[in-house]
This record gives sequence, C-alpha cells and structure tokens, in this order.
Amino acid sequence: MSKSISRRDFIKRSSIVGAAAFLMPSTFLAACGTSESGGSQSGDAIKIGFIPLTDCASVVMAKELGLYEKYGVNVEVTKEASWASVRDKLISGDLHAAHCLFGMPFSVYTGVGGNAVSELPIAMMLNANGQAITLSKEFKEVGFGDLPAAKAAIEKAMSERDVSFAMTFPGGTHDLWLRYWLGAVGIDQNKAQIITIPPPQMVANMQVGNMDGFCVGEPWNGVAVRDDLGFTHISTQDIWKDHPEKALVLNKAFSGRTDEVKAVMKAVLEASQWLDDLDNRKEAAKVIGHQAYVNAPAEEIENRLLGKYNLGLDLGQKVYEDDYMLFHKDGAINYPRKSHAMFFMSQYVRFGYLDSHPDYEQITDKLIMKDLYKEVASEMGIAIPDDDMKPFDIKLDGATFDPNDPAGSLKQYGGA
Repeated sequence: MSKSISRRDFIKRSSIVGAAAFLMPSTFLAACGTSESGGSQSGDAIKIGFIPLTDCASVVMAKELGLYEKYGVNVEVTKEASWASVRDKLISGDLHAAHCLFGMPFSVYTGVGGNAVSELPIAMMLNANGQAITLSKEFKEVGFGDLPAAKAAIEKAMSERDVSFAMTFPGGTHDLWLRYWLGAVGIDQNKAQIITIPPPQMVANMQVGNMDGFCVGEPWNGVAVRDDLGFTHISTQDIWKDHPEKALVLNKAFSGRTDEVKAVMKAVLEASQWLDDLDNRKEAAKVIGHQAYVNAPAEEIENRLLGKYNLGLDLGQKVYEDDYMLFHKDGAINYPRKSHAMFFMSQYVRFGYLDSHPDYEQITDKLIMKDLYKEVASEMGIAIPDDDMKPFDIKLDGATFDPNDPAGSLKQYGGA
C-alpha cells in the first residue's frame, strides 16, 4: 500500500486530535466533519454515514489519514443514530454513501426492512468477522459456544417467562447471525421475542433488563463484559469464518458519479490495508474510540481488534489467531460476492421473512457493483478472488450453501 502517511506522522496527528477532542469537543466534531444532526456542513462534500461500531474504522480512518484528500474528494463522515436512519438517508440522498450492514440492500429491496425495490448499490465490502452474541448473567452456566447448554437454559427460561433477544435491523447481518444461531441451538425463533435496538443502545437496554441476549458488533459486546452485564457466548466468526459483515453502500444517484465513487473506494481500500497491519490497530482504537466516532474505551476496542476476547464472568479468554475482525486480507475481504447475497436472501425465506424465493440472480446483479470493484482493485494492484458463485460451508452447523441452487440449499435445514 501507499506509504504516504508514516507511522510517526499518524501518531503525531492522533495526539493532536486527541487533545482537541478533550479540550474542544465541539471543535473536534466539526473538524471530523461530524455534527449532532448528521447534516452536511458543506454543499460540496460527499457525505458518508457510519454507525458507532468498531467496523466503521476503514471509513473513519480514511478521513483521519487524509486518504480521501489524497484521492481528490472532499468527504464528510457523519455519525448516525440507527440503521433505519442510515437506510432512509441513503434512499433520500441525505447520505451519498454509508458504512452499512451487508444485508440491508437485500432486506430493503425485498421488502423485509424497507420499501420494496428501493435500490441501495454495494460498491465494496468493508470487513469480515468481529460481531458476537452476548447473553445476560442469568445464562452464565451456558459458557462459550456450548449449543446444547444454551438450548437447555433458554428452554428452561422460556417455560417460566418471555425471553427476548435483540438485533439491529430486520434482515441485516446481526439479525441473521442471531436467527442462524437460534436455529443451530434448536430454539423456535417464533417462541422468542426478537426486538430491534440500535447498536450503541444495546448495553443500556441489557442493563435495565430489556433483553436476555443480543447480537451486535464490537465494541458493545466487550463493553457489556466490562460492565459485568453479560458474557460473550459466541462470536460470529465461530458461526461462519470470514463472513461478510459491513459494506460500503451507495445512494442510487451517487452510484452513477463513477469517478468520485472510485476515489472514495480507493481511499477506503488503502485504509483497510493500513488497518490489517496489526501494528496500527492500537492507534486506530484510540482514534475511533473518541466521542465523535464510537465513543467507547480505546482498550475495549483494541483488545477485540487484536483477537483477544475476555469472555466475561470468569469464563476466561478466547484468542483468535486468523479470524478476528479483518478489513482487507490481501483483497479477499473487500470483494462483494453475489453468492453471499444469495445466502442472505435464502435465509429470509428460511426464517419466514419472504413467502417465496426472490429472483436471486436479478437482484444481485442489480445491487452488487462487481465490475466497478474489479476496475478499482485492478488500478490499485489488489488481487480479485475467484471464489464467487462457488459453494461454501457454514462453520457452526456444517451446512453447505450452493449459490447455484439457493432453494435446494435450504432443504438441509429441514424443509425450510
């Protein structure tokens, strides 16, 4: 990758930014291009939204490292309150692009999570892995990754009261990981309450007893552990190793401004390369931990960025060696795959969101900008994977998904 920003220059810049955040919070917000309302401060700026999650890092660090400027675009990054807000602003054009759940464009287009046939094109992937399912202290005996124990404990609780789990957006990644886990555990999702909560509000809602567990991105699982509210029962990389997670999603009209889109993509790709150098993750954690961004302790962000998971409640530590949160992986992460989109939509059928199978091919061709990504990757010398449309395995239950037969792939789940 480009060496345009040295480690010394970045540390110096981070120190200045940190001091500005401490001494002049309102000035810091403006300097970051972030406003309380999320509104644009410059009519000429490209507005990219993000939700306060660790995996917004490539979008944010592209700003902090000066990479948008390097590629000739004026970008304002704006903190958003919820995925529903991101959806609405992308559709209206109040946002040109956003750090977004990979599943959202397909959820919206099929009517699961929005007005059907609204188009939200995917330019590239931002990251893989790094989400988790947190359970409340009541379920401590379940431990880490023990599905039979989870089944017994949850069924016992359901026999005595209502049991609730939270995710962040219908048909989004957290929703699917939660439902997929419930399916593998053997819990009828129709007998549990599944509610929608914005990511930064998960911990507060668990604290007041609004849910028994949740699926969300970091750092909120780590924060729940720090606050002694629950424990990490399973990470999403334990469900599906190197699964697609967040994507750079575009407003439909903006997607036609090819030169600007390509410049944004190049900046984010270079930031992704920078983030996958583990020596840089400590600095990244400090920056994105600031109030203007994720607003969480840097150490909680850093530990899980490095694959070091304190599970909570004296359950010990789980260390991930090669499947922690990844942003680039020599290009393997950033390529948007049609097969992954087809998997998501097939699960919408499985979980009752859709009554019939959608037109998988037509929808993926409409929403995934593969050709544009290949053009950008080629210009940057980034390898393009050759695994799209090939069958792949899901780690949690050993299921195999064949994108050439999405409907047939559901038969292994027992007639879904």
